[in-house]
Amino acid sequence: MAYFTTKDLAVGYNGNVLIHDICVSIEKGKILTLIGPNGAGKSTILKSITRHLAKIGGEVYMDGHDVYAWAPKEMAKQVAVVLTDRIQPELMTCEEVVAMGRYPYTNAMGKLTPKDKEIVREALERVHAFDLAERDFTTLSDGQRQRIMLARAICQQPQVIVLDEPTAYLDIRHKIELLDILREMAHERGITVIMSLHEIDLATKISDYILCVKGDTIAAFGSPDEIFDGDAIDRLYDIHHGSYNLLFGSVELTKPAGMPKVFVVAGGGKGIPCYRVLQKRQIPFATGVLFENDVDCQVAMTLSDHVIAAPAFEPMPEKAFDRAAQCMLSCGCVLDAGTPVGSLNGINGRLLDLAREKGIPVVTDPKEIR
Repeated sequence: MAYFTTKDLAVGYNGNVLIHDICVSIEKGKILTLIGPNGAGKSTILKSITRHLAKIGGEVYMDGHDVYAWAPKEMAKQVAVVLTDRIQPELMTCEEVVAMGRYPYTNAMGKLTPKDKEIVREALERVHAFDLAERDFTTLSDGQRQRIMLARAICQQPQVIVLDEPTAYLDIRHKIELLDILREMAHERGITVIMSLHEIDLATKISDYILCVKGDTIAAFGSPDEIFDGDAIDRLYDIHHGSYNLLFGSVELTKPAGMPKVFVVAGGGKGIPCYRVLQKRQIPFATGVLFENDVDCQVAMTLSDHVIAAPAFEPMPEKAFDRAAQCMLSCGCVLDAGTPVGSLNGINGRLLDLAREKGIPVVTDPKEIR
């Protein structure tokens, strides 16, 4: 059953619609991630959901209730928000900033109970920031501020948490820790998480649903498996030079242009470091023979237009040898990546023998290639 729903939501500024017909439906305790180019409107959607920005049209429902009908205090109890807007609380410690998350539950005097203080302490510990409790918030680094703001959101004990680029400014360790926290909140505590991310690889790993934002309507909505195909990211971000490797979650820079100067005999992951060196130096290369399911093959396809591949789990066919030999003989150098030769890939050993027979230089270190 859907817990968070938008129906024909239209968002924008000053009455001008930026994105319209936003229709989303997710269950309680799921993670929805918005991805898309800078300026596409991800933050605008999030701010409209949380009422920081008035919607222009449509509806937003949580647990069957119209979000825009809630009183501010009820909204604060239901929805916690961590936006990119920088707050500048004067003369407040981190503990005091986190404690602000308890105010929807306090009396008219705003006094914290012992239970409230315990919740604040637990939130600080949850984001590994208890050692920052007495620090002046304005003295923190951007990454430390991000963790404190997440702790404040956790303090609210919301049913929904909305975050705009929560991994911005965080180093790798704290990105992993933050996403682990969000996953635990969603899958173990049943809190619905709605956020935007720039790290596509992280979005695919943590999200139950992906919302692709591009243009004046939603480009796609669904599970990561439904959304991502071979060139989905290239289309979403209009990547024309270089590519995004969905399998490895890595950005690949522009492939070297021109006819191949080097033929790389590789396989089993041995070729990837060689491909990287050649790509950095913009030396066009060909490679093979690679099994189609080989990790080398997946990377080579994004870095070269000349990849000779063969079906997996069976001996490489003779026709693959013929294609590879023809390509190799047109190159001025052969790079042996050091892949062991066995019964299934025996033709790669033959390629190396052929290169030596024809007097083509065979090297084992890509740095030797000029």
